[in-house]
Amino acid sequence: MVKFVIASAVLCCALGFAVASSCTNPEVKSNFYSTTDATIVSQIGFVTEFTLKCSNAGAEKLPLFAEVLGKLAPVVRIGENKYQVSWNEEIKKASSGSYAVRLFDEESYAAVRKAQRAGEDVQSVKPLTTVTVNFPGAYKGPWVNSEILATGLVGFVAYVAFTTRSKLMA
Repeated sequence: MVKFVIASAVLCCALGFAVASSCTNPEVKSNFYSTTDATIVSQIGFVTEFTLKCSNAGAEKLPLFAEVLGKLAPVVRIGENKYQVSWNEEIKKASSGSYAVRLFDEESYAAVRKAQRAGEDVQSVKPLTTVTVNFPGAYKGPWVNSEILATGLVGFVAYVAFTTRSKLMA
């Protein structure tokens, strides 16, 4: 009888842990920050900060992982129900538009890693939730550099000066 009670208690604890180990009905609110001036950097930095609320209490404290553009990144817990994920992209590859940040808990992250090892499509793994961020683009400098503009202006002034001088001399 004692063994049955202990086994039942262990089973209830295991089931309770399994239920609490995943976030149900996640609600996400996010903020997004990125490099706005790409004239002196080689990569653009992206930072997404978000709050996560689950319908089951305590599930927000579980470790999370993110997938952006096919790359996995850790999610850092920065406060109560607040998380942050960041990544870098080369300037030539970073285009303006929407980026999908897929968030995974431990179980779905293990499924992603398994799919990667097997060479399967990672997109087939259902994420915990997805955060969509909009990147407006980064300033990459003027279309015409000031040195080239100054050289062209000097050439134009010299042309006008020599043309006017030759008309006056004739």
